[in-house]
Order: sequence, then C-alpha cells, then structure tokens
Amino acid sequence: MSTTAYYTEEGLRKLQEELHRMKTVDRPHISHQIAEARDKGDLSENAEYHAAKEDQGLLEARIAKLEEVVASARVVDPDHLDTDKVYIHCTVKVKQVGGTMERAFTLVAESESDIKSGKISVSSPIGQGLLGKQVGEVAEIITPTGTTRFEVVDISR
Repeated sequence: MSTTAYYTEEGLRKLQEELHRMKTVDRPHISHQIAEARDKGDLSENAEYHAAKEDQGLLEARIAKLEEVVASARVVDPDHLDTDKVYIHCTVKVKQVGGTMERAFTLVAESESDIKSGKISVSSPIGQGLLGKQVGEVAEIITPTGTTRFEVVDISR
C-alpha cells in the first residue's frame, strides 16, 4: 500500500530521472554482467554470476519501490500554500527558546531533504514537531540529545 508523498516539481523530476536512469542504464548494465558471467562456465561456482544476480535483485526491488513512490507522488504548488501554519514546502524561521540565534528550515519530502541547504524532512523529529504550528507557538522537539524548544518566528513560501 502506497502513501501519498508531496514533492516540489524539482524533487519529483529528480525521482523520475533516477528511475529512468535505473531502467535505461543500470538494468541493461547488470544484464550484460550476468550474460558475461554466464559465458564463463559452471554457474554453481561462479561468484561473478551470483554477485550480478544479487545486484539485479536489489536493483529491481529499488525500481519497484521508486515506481510506487512516483505513482503516488503529488506536486505541491508553493503559490497555493497557506502561511498561517507550518506545512510541507513552507519555510519556517525558528528561534531556540532561551537563545537569540534564528534558523530557517524548509520542510520537504524525505527524499528531498538536505540539511546543508536547510531542507528538512517532514518526517524528521524537527519537521514533525513544527508541522501545524503558527507564528509565536513553541514546538517541543524530542531528539536523541534531549528535548529542544523552538519558537516559530516566521512562516513563508
């Protein structure tokens, strides 16, 4: 059973490109490796053949999973986002309670997350803690290092 995931146009395009590459480049490459290994003789003791078959199984599983993700993906138009509350694809500026430093995060689908560029997954502890919050509200976020409290300072697209 697939779950709907929300992506930016760019994020969905990257997933589609990855799926296309796996089908058109990786799959034929592995098939070629299997054929070469098969030509070397006895398959029962052919490590190259067994490794290529295992790679093929892993690739086919990844293709099936990615096809499911792409089929259930929905693109969110940032121009139609409500900025009254924190939702996916919103940029939220937060301040740690008791501190002065502010930090901005954009909430994205898990496959689009990139902490270095400030994109965090909505399924991460911080993302889950911020979802649905309004400006001025405090989110208590439980992380492996303890509980952190962030005040929502601003929400934008």
